Amino acid sequence: MSAATVDRLLERFTALHPRVIDLSLGRIEALLAKLGRPQDRLPPVLHVSGTNGKGSVLAFCRAAFEAAGLSVHQYVSPHLVRFNERIVLGGRPVGDAALVEVLEAADRANDGAPITFFEITTAAAFKAFADTPADVLLLETGLGGRLDATNVVGRPAATGIVSIGLDHQGYLGDTIEAIAAEKAGILRTDIPAVVGKLPPEAMNAVERAALEAGAPLLIGGAHWDFEPAACDSRETGWSYAAADRSCRLPVPALAGAHQTANAAFAITLADAAGLAQLDNGHWAQAMQSVVWPGRLQRLEAGPLTAPLKPGQQLWVDGAHNPAAARALAGWVRAQDRPVHAVLGLLETKDPAGVLEALAPACASLSAVPIPGHRCFPADGLAAAARAAGVGEAVAAKDLEHALCLTAARAAEGDIILICGSLYLIGQALSEN
Repeated sequence: MSAATVDRLLERFTALHPRVIDLSLGRIEALLAKLGRPQDRLPPVLHVSGTNGKGSVLAFCRAAFEAAGLSVHQYVSPHLVRFNERIVLGGRPVGDAALVEVLEAADRANDGAPITFFEITTAAAFKAFADTPADVLLLETGLGGRLDATNVVGRPAATGIVSIGLDHQGYLGDTIEAIAAEKAGILRTDIPAVVGKLPPEAMNAVERAALEAGAPLLIGGAHWDFEPAACDSRETGWSYAAADRSCRLPVPALAGAHQTANAAFAITLADAAGLAQLDNGHWAQAMQSVVWPGRLQRLEAGPLTAPLKPGQQLWVDGAHNPAAARALAGWVRAQDRPVHAVLGLLETKDPAGVLEALAPACASLSAVPIPGHRCFPADGLAAAARAAGVGEAVAAKDLEHALCLTAARAAEGDIILICGSLYLIGQALSEN
């Protein structure tokens, strides 16, 4: 089976999309019933929702479980380069032959009925996870939580809500409180739920949902906490503290001060699930081995780095909403050299919110379109960047053009940062 067969099946699934998107579990539950209810035969599940950080949290969990010798399944979205990245079986992205098998099974069972792309591919993923033994499944929600296609697992080992911010308002509600209530839909009776440090209105909504569901909460800052590493040194590490664990660990291999918070969340989540005896040594190893592509990742030599001057660095990060942009801006300000942004955003995102956080930290910005996706026009995005305080912001016709403009503008030793939509980050990774 070839990658072309996978692409053909995935393209077919887009034609099944309902004319009007209504978030619902009815379609995927019907399909899963025809597939023999694979959601009832999964390994123990850690189910995580949140506006930002959930992928990083699960990456830390995966690194720790694998350090302890466990076999790990993982489900994430979207993918960056190939769809296979979404379904990790026993620590490896699903192969084309196995992927074609479960996609065709889901297609036959669905029999042409209206269903979203995410729903039918999630059903296929659950079949793959159920048919392949493993010790744990790390499950990331796609959109929201309550009516997300992943929310068909009756009894996960633990759940988590990493963060709450404004994103996907057209589907989840236009307030922090409404979005938090949707994310909290994954909570289950008597199943421990780890919660990050949320805005007060979000925490109130989560606490109400937990009380209604009968889910015990482990809240950041109350039941567990961390002390970040000193700003001027990676040598001292950082500290984690909870009722059953206290330790000092190496600074995470993932760049950005916000990753320490995600690592602390991951420790709490894994401990709450109680699936394995992960000791401090496993977590120390995880801090150094963790990998999460497209999130503050430095690109090595390749076609995209060809226009760079000596000493210039090329980084990518998928910060596509205001909260993620604030975290990214913190990293930008922490650098000892100017950072020049190359930004592309889907039209469903909030460019004003992203630029309000990011623009003042950047030396310049080049706005780009995102091929194959409905995105903000580059000229409009560049104008918004200038209004937000970027001294020099221009529109580029494509990513290659933007990198040539930026490399020429920047000094030797400066950093060039491709950021915004994960689809843009996927393009960069593929082209490099």
